[in-house]
Parts: sequence; C-alpha cells; structure tokens
Amino acid sequence: MGLDWRPLGKPKPGYKDRFDQLLRILQGIDPIPVKPDSKKRFTREELKQEWFDIQLPSYETIHAPMVGRDPEADAWVKAQYEESDKSDSLDYWYRHYQGYYVIELAKETDGVPVYISEAQDENVFRGKFLTTFCEELIGKELYEKAWKTLTADETLRYGEELLEVAEQLATRHNLTHLKDQHMPPDAEVGTMPSKVHILYSAARWLIFYGKNGHGFEADA
Repeated sequence: MGLDWRPLGKPKPGYKDRFDQLLRILQGIDPIPVKPDSKKRFTREELKQEWFDIQLPSYETIHAPMVGRDPEADAWVKAQYEESDKSDSLDYWYRHYQGYYVIELAKETDGVPVYISEAQDENVFRGKFLTTFCEELIGKELYEKAWKTLTADETLRYGEELLEVAEQLATRHNLTHLKDQHMPPDAEVGTMPSKVHILYSAARWLIFYGKNGHGFEADA
C-alpha cells in the first residue's frame, strides 16, 4: 500500500485531443461511446489499446537506452550476463531483454527520482514520501491532488505549486542549497531538511514530465 506516481505516455503528434478524450473515458469521467453504425459500445479494452497505440512512452522522454537499439543498453545486458551463473547463453539474454529500456542509464535524470518504490520502474515517483512527511506543509488542496491522476498541464501546474512551497520553506530555514541536490540530505527522515528535499524532488519530477507532455497516474 502507499502512493506511487507513474508517468503516463504522451500523445504522438496530432493525437493530443484524442489522447485526452480517451483518458477521460478510461477514468470514467466521460461515458464509453457507441461504435459508429452500431448499437454496441466500445469495450474498455478496445479503448485502452487505442490509447496505448497513440502514445509515446516516458522512457523515450528520459532518453533511456533500449536493448537491441542502443549500444550502451546492449553492453548493460552483457554486464548482467557476466555477473550471472551463465546457465543460459548470452544470445538468450539478448533475446530476453529485447526492447527493454534501461532506466538506470537514462540521460534525463530529472525524470528518474531518488524517492522510488522497489515494486515499480525507476522513473516512478514514490508519492507516499510526500503524503506521509509533507502533508502539514502543503495543505489540504495540494495533499488531495497527490492522489489524483493528472494530465500533463495539470502535472506541470502541480509541480509549480509544490516548488513554491519548497522555496518558501527553504528560504525560511536556510535550505535553498537543497534545490538542485539529487540525493537526500544527511538528515533524519521527517526533519525539515528531509521534508524540503522531498518537496523539491517531487516538484522537479512533476515539472519535468509536465513540460515534456506527460501526465501521471496516481497508483494507490
């Protein structure tokens, strides 16, 4: 249990309106439409597949190398193989990882948070850190927003709102040096330096994905 923010794909060029429409339908905000020239409605599975077909994955936005396409990803597979018991061949390993994005080698680190869940991909932000340690700092409205799936524009705005809170607290407590620090400070979790760093990290992650056309799914 907890809360994870999973970045959504972003619409391919020319598909933003349809992407947003399908997202509203899949969220239950808009009704499932009837098929043209038919009395039957689309199934959720059909609409979800169309939604996936018209989006680009967040892994491309963070420039994570892909096995079978990028040499550094292929080298990563070989390194994993060398550390294994080698019960399977290297060729098997390449086939197994074909198309796999190696997030730990991503070049856009703002989209790869330090606050993560071991059960999720490395570019998923562990929102539970924010809701557990920063609730009293961000107020009811921003706390409740953390539990909602947001569009790209909403994600960007949310990041800006959290950044404003972080800046105010950092200035008040002489912690502005934490703004660009990726790793957590050498402070106990739950102290003000820790909370400010969580806020800065959450804001940075949200702004990165929002600016690049990605919303996020709140997975609780």
